[in-house]
Amino acid sequence: MTALTEATSTTRTASAAAKALRRSASRPRSHADGMAVASFILGLLGTLVLNLVLGPCALVLGGLALARGTDRRGRALLGIALGAADLLLLALLVTTDGTVSWHIGS
Repeated sequence: MTALTEATSTTRTASAAAKALRRSASRPRSHADGMAVASFILGLLGTLVLNLVLGPCALVLGGLALARGTDRRGRALLGIALGAADLLLLALLVTTDGTVSWHIGS
């Protein structure tokens, strides 16, 4: 009876360790997925407001998401592209209007 009890105890311990390992392995990937989505959203918002702040944030978050192996690779790449577009838009605004903000009309 004791051999059966020890075998069951060992199996439970191994099973718990495997679950903990899977949870810790999936956590960085889920964080990377969140970074990819945040990169996309910040890049999109940066085209409208706060180009100077949101553009670089989108670039950094998209790069980190790709480096950490995100499943949402497309969103990370779009975030990087939109972050770069934010900075290009900022450069265009500064050279044409001499300002760092949008304005419509004269």
